[in-house]
Amino acid sequence: MQLAKTNHKEVNMLLNGLIIILIPFLGTSLGSAVVLFSKGELNQKLQKFLLGFASGVMIAASIWSLLIPSIEMAESQNIVAWIPAAVGFLLGIGFLLLLDSVIPHMHLDSDNPEGVRSSLSKNTMLVLAVTLHNIPEGMAVGVTFVGAISDNTGITVAGALALAVGIAIQNFPEGAIISLPLHAGGASRKKSCFLGIMSGVVEPIGAVLTVIFAGIAVPLLPYLLSFAAGAMIYVVTEELIPESQNGKHSNIGTIGVAIGFTLMMVLDVALG
Repeated sequence: MQLAKTNHKEVNMLLNGLIIILIPFLGTSLGSAVVLFSKGELNQKLQKFLLGFASGVMIAASIWSLLIPSIEMAESQNIVAWIPAAVGFLLGIGFLLLLDSVIPHMHLDSDNPEGVRSSLSKNTMLVLAVTLHNIPEGMAVGVTFVGAISDNTGITVAGALALAVGIAIQNFPEGAIISLPLHAGGASRKKSCFLGIMSGVVEPIGAVLTVIFAGIAVPLLPYLLSFAAGAMIYVVTEELIPESQNGKHSNIGTIGVAIGFTLMMVLDVALG
């Protein structure tokens, strides 16, 4: 009887983990599928709003879902509270900075490739740009799930689910933002949708790898949480906010940040 209960608990844990890991990818996939039904590109103001919205969600998630739990966990381990948060955060920034410098990619509304020189097509580099900033999102979901199933972390399964839902919400417009320009640039609707979906595949992969590593090194969880936060903040400051403010001046991107931040904060506090 006890063995059956244990097995049932493990199955539930695996199912919860699978759902949490796949939710953000589902958001990207559904957003990418918009190109199959849409007749034109996204309105520029709407695009700026959505970029700002994604920024707000990621900033709030970095604070409430990652940095605060990192600090609280360090305190419970009798570690100086700010050390894991500060060290992990800076390492996360450095990690994305390294990837940004190495991986060939190109941002929206830009004709200047970044990273190492490459003969890749513009469409491929646009997809790689989105893939690059999906990496920390997958890491964040993976590490919060490990925190939720570990003892004395202060992270709940509901909190990990809230983070996954928040990221999925901001992934939906991101999927559309990448697939629609690809179609406008000459790719077929199906290919544009496929490439948009592929840009999000790195999220569940990153989440699973993070779960495996964090499960082995549970004492490092405070550092891993803040590491994911640093990686996400790098994406926000390097890519999302600059793109939301690019071109003709508008406050619409800033409004998007405010709404995205508030929504993610409410999700985390209400569910976490």
